[in-house]
Amino acid sequence: MAHSATPTTAPVAVAPISLSALAPWAAFAAVLTLVLLYFVGIEQGATAVFQGENIHEWLHDGRHLLGFPCH
Repeated sequence: MAHSATPTTAPVAVAPISLSALAPWAAFAAVLTLVLLYFVGIEQGATAVFQGENIHEWLHDGRHLLGFPCH
């Protein structure tokens, strides 16, 4: 049995991502993280944005899981 030759190719070079291209995505991720941290950790306290207990009840177990006291 004859083995067929496998063609070999050179690896494709990956262009590095510049810091200026990464900065908007990093800023977006930071803002999103702060908003989520606010809703999980602080909402329904002294700085409540929304009236009622809906946000508190939706995030109640997550607060305890992450170590935030809520009552």
